[in-house]
Amino acid sequence: MQKTMLTVSDILDRVTRICIWAAGTGLVLMTAFIAWQVFGRYVLNNTPTWTESISVMIMGWFIFLGAAVGIREGYHLSFDVVLYFLPRKAQLILFSISDIVVAAFSFGMMIYGWQLMMNAWNSTIPNIGISGGTVFVALTMGGALIFLFSLERLVRRMAGLPTRRFGDATDEEI
Repeated sequence: MQKTMLTVSDILDRVTRICIWAAGTGLVLMTAFIAWQVFGRYVLNNTPTWTESISVMIMGWFIFLGAAVGIREGYHLSFDVVLYFLPRKAQLILFSISDIVVAAFSFGMMIYGWQLMMNAWNSTIPNIGISGGTVFVALTMGGALIFLFSLERLVRRMAGLPTRRFGDATDEEI
């Protein structure tokens, strides 16, 4: 099981890197679009209307992609002071409960995000001319990635492998 999980984790490492690059690129693009909007409004006296809609859509992408990576790497918000005083087995149980709750929440994000996307797909965002459902693609994909990464953490823990990566403390080191 450990060998299979390590192979899956290698694949998810690549997915994580793609998410980080996409989120970073989105942040830069959003900043550039908003800067263009401000320049257009105050210097050219001709505000480009498309920049705000595109920027909001891009912001959804980098927020949800960044949140998914944060879940996978264990950098999400947590209150783990009490964990330092509990026995190792209790710590691992609480980590697993946390991952199950996050997986359940992200499953809801995925399902309800899909429903929102489908319900808004036939509408059009006026100033950019694309489907209104595209706004909810980030919510759906972010939920799917968070769900996948939460499951990975659970399975890694069951296989006896560390769950936090890239320099952060593993569950076993706490």
